[in-house]
Amino acid sequence: MSKIFVDACLRKPTPYTPVWMMRQAGRYLPEYMAVRAKAGNFLNLCHNPELAAEVTIQPLDLVGVDAAILFSDILVVPNEMGMKLEFLKGEGPVFEKPVVTEADVDALLGGEEAANKLTYVYETIKILRKQLDVRGDEKALIGFTGAPWTLATYMIEGQGTKTYNICKKMMYSNPALLHKILKKVTEVVKFYMEKQIQSGVDVVQIFDSWAAAIEPSKYDEFSWKYMVEIAEYLKAKYPHIPVIMFPKGISAFIERGLVYGNFDVFGVDWGTPMAMAKEKLGDKYVLQGNMEPCRLYDKTATTQCVEGIQNIMKGEGHIFNLGHGILPDVPVENAIHFVKECQRVSKK
Repeated sequence: MSKIFVDACLRKPTPYTPVWMMRQAGRYLPEYMAVRAKAGNFLNLCHNPELAAEVTIQPLDLVGVDAAILFSDILVVPNEMGMKLEFLKGEGPVFEKPVVTEADVDALLGGEEAANKLTYVYETIKILRKQLDVRGDEKALIGFTGAPWTLATYMIEGQGTKTYNICKKMMYSNPALLHKILKKVTEVVKFYMEKQIQSGVDVVQIFDSWAAAIEPSKYDEFSWKYMVEIAEYLKAKYPHIPVIMFPKGISAFIERGLVYGNFDVFGVDWGTPMAMAKEKLGDKYVLQGNMEPCRLYDKTATTQCVEGIQNIMKGEGHIFNLGHGILPDVPVENAIHFVKECQRVSKK
C-alpha cells in the first residue's frame, strides 16, 4: 500500500504535499494530557507501550496529519546505557551522575547490548504497526532518535543547558574524550534505529536539536559526520526506508555547501530561509519544513507562511512541517487549520 508521506520522502509523485508536525503528540492536545495523567508522569508514558501507542495515533484523528511519529523521548537511549534519568517539575530531564571521565564512558553499556534494553519502544512500534495496518488509511509511522551530539550534551551537562559550557569545554580541551562519548552513542543509535525499522517504522528521523551550539567550523567533526555514519549504516541495510536529518540552527553550514551524506530528507529549521535551502540542497534532498511554530497562534499568519513556502517549493521535493516543535499552548483548531491549508495550497 502506497503511503503519501513515504512517497514524498522518496520524491515520488503525490496528490498533495504531505504534512506532519514535530511534537504533534503532546501537551497542546487535551486528549494527550488525559492519557499522560493516567500514566502518572512523562517517563511512565514512554515506558507503557499501549499508552504510548495511543498518544502516537491521536494527531492522525484529531489534527489530520499524514504521518504519526512514535511517542518516546530521545533520552531513553542514555538512560538504557546506564544513566539514571528523572524528569523534575520545572527543571525537565536530569541525569543523576553526568559523564565526566573516561572511566564514566567505559562504564556505560554500548552497542547492541544497550539497544536491546529499549524493548518498550519496539513494543510500542509493533502495536502501532498493527493498528495502522488495520486502519488501512495509508498513514506512515516515523521512528526517531536524538543525534549523538544532542544526546552527548545531556549526558555531559547532566540536564538541559543554555550555554553548553561543560561539553564545549570538553570539545576544546579534551576532544578525544568527547569523540569517545560520541562514538559510543553512535554505535547504540545504529542498533536502536535498526531495531525500530525491524519493529515496523516506515521512516526514521535523526534530531540534532542542539546543533546550533557548535560553531560552524566544528559542526562536521563533532556532529554531522556521526549523523551521516548512522544514516549510511541504515541505508546500506534498508535502502527502502527513508532517513530524515534535522539539525536545528545550522544555516551557515548549509550556506557554505557542507551538507553531505546518504539520506533522503533534510529538515529545514525556521531560522533558515527556505529559498536558500532549496538552492543549496533541493537537487540532492527532499526538504521538510519550515514554518515558524509561533505562527500557529494566528490563522492568517499560518496561511501566509504556508502559501509562501508553497510558492518557493511548488510542491516538488517537499514535505510541510514546522521549523521546530509545536508549542503546548497552541489552540488545536489552529493546528488543524495549518494541516488543511498545507493540503489546500498543494493539491495537484
